[in-house]
Amino acid sequence: MFTERVLRKGLKTKTFGNKIFTFQSIDSTNNCAKAVANIGAAEGVVVIAEEQTAGKGRLGRSWQANPEENLTFSIVLRPKISPEAVNLLPLYVAVAVAQAIERATALKVECKWPNDLLIGKRKVAGILIEGSIQQGILEYVVVGLGINVNQTKFPSDLMQKATSLKLETGQEIDRVQLFRHILSSFESSYTNSLRNGFESTIPTWLTRSTMLNKPIVVSQQGNIINGVVKGLSKDGGIVLQTNGSEKTLFAGDVTIVGDAADQIAALKNEPVAAFAVTNP
Repeated sequence: MFTERVLRKGLKTKTFGNKIFTFQSIDSTNNCAKAVANIGAAEGVVVIAEEQTAGKGRLGRSWQANPEENLTFSIVLRPKISPEAVNLLPLYVAVAVAQAIERATALKVECKWPNDLLIGKRKVAGILIEGSIQQGILEYVVVGLGINVNQTKFPSDLMQKATSLKLETGQEIDRVQLFRHILSSFESSYTNSLRNGFESTIPTWLTRSTMLNKPIVVSQQGNIINGVVKGLSKDGGIVLQTNGSEKTLFAGDVTIVGDAADQIAALKNEPVAAFAVTNP
């Protein structure tokens, strides 16, 4: 089991990881992080667990991860930004985590809108952002991360969609060292983003995505939208060329269309928001 002493040893961040709550088993690290945020936890507090019994994925799905093989943790942020800028946060997180993984493994990591990381077109990490807005002010954001690190066996329905760092490198990955890489990358990118605006992440995110100019299918609020990706808006939406005009979406479940099977899979998906607001 992780311990705060082990995780903090050698950690050179000033804010991220200032306090680390560790659990062998917990329902959801995001739930715990929101609970401590609601009672005043400082920015940078981390909740990490070896096992989540009710881990959260997108669309209300569960995030399944084998105990003691992966990284599942949440971080409390208190950025002084408008609620409208929240859709930029998944982009910042994706870039920071991708950079950390590449430093640790030399693998090439791809970003997929709104909140996935891929290696070789297979999902290696997911991001879930939740938070609280009170009277038009963003009180806090909780960034939840699930990273497939040393897991090599997945349920049959995920075998063609998921991968792990161990499967891609053929080597056991030091999870503690990777955790430190991620927090360091988070803090460095966060400082720059606060200074320059989180929209400054967009060009870097785009260089890490193969979605540009690709046809995609988006499931949103029960509707299916087809279009070609033209880029990202300044506030983090995906810009599609569809039916002769441009349309900007801020939520949806995306399938990059490669063949008919992809389109059928997309039709089965439900809508998703990149940011979920909760009222304590």
